[in-house]
Amino acid sequence: MAETSAFSLLVIGAHPDDCEFGAGGLAALCRRAGHQVMFISVTNGDAGHHLEGGGPLARRRLAETRAVAELMQLDYLVLDHHDGELEPSLANRWELVDIIRRIAPDLVLTHRLGDYHPDHRATAQLVLDASYLAKVPNIRALTPALRQKPVIGYLYDDFQRPVPFQPDLVIDIGSVVEQKLQMLDAHTSQVYEWLPFASGQAEPVFPDAAARQSWLQSTYLDTDQRLAERLRPQLAVRYGETHAAQVRFAEAFEISEYGQPWSKELEAKLGSVLPTPAGQA
Repeated sequence: MAETSAFSLLVIGAHPDDCEFGAGGLAALCRRAGHQVMFISVTNGDAGHHLEGGGPLARRRLAETRAVAELMQLDYLVLDHHDGELEPSLANRWELVDIIRRIAPDLVLTHRLGDYHPDHRATAQLVLDASYLAKVPNIRALTPALRQKPVIGYLYDDFQRPVPFQPDLVIDIGSVVEQKLQMLDAHTSQVYEWLPFASGQAEPVFPDAAARQSWLQSTYLDTDQRLAERLRPQLAVRYGETHAAQVRFAEAFEISEYGQPWSKELEAKLGSVLPTPAGQA
């Protein structure tokens, strides 16, 4: 790892694999730079399959997250809440307050409030509520409060109502796309079984590893490819026109008004993960 860790990224998804899909590239860039990364799944994923369920599926998905943690040398926490039943309750809020205080992240990423899955929406509400209350000393008073809220960002989704996604931070993930694919590949129960079934496809069968890799990329990185095409002007602002024209895969994040504002100081802590925007060096 090239740098001493100065930056802490916390990605909070509703299910095992949500963090990887939404921010796997940024996480890989941060780990390569020596920064601290933690993934949290707020549910155990025990409903995300058409043939398995309950405890056996939850344990299988936990093993998949551990494979990702080992691969990327990051921390991965799966909370034991049932898939499909998550609510933004006080008990769940306090659980996240304690975790956010313990990690003290610079940047927290989570779903948007209008995302498609009820667990995603509940997770978003929990993160927004907990991130503010994590700095209030008399809330969970036996756990030391943060001095300030972290920056909060939203993972990309394509829903337009009630408000469309605002791409405040767009990054080139081309140099780590193989690591993102490896993270997704670890979630066998999802990318090769449940998600094809849920979209009306047959479970894929591959003649060799190359075919498996090609299918994985074309099926699950199409969003990252579309973002690179659609957000090329934003990429050009950060990377310059020449670099931006060559970007094939990108991730995008919206900065929430509920957290600290994005700052030059935060960009400096990220170091090599984010180049200085063109013309501002």
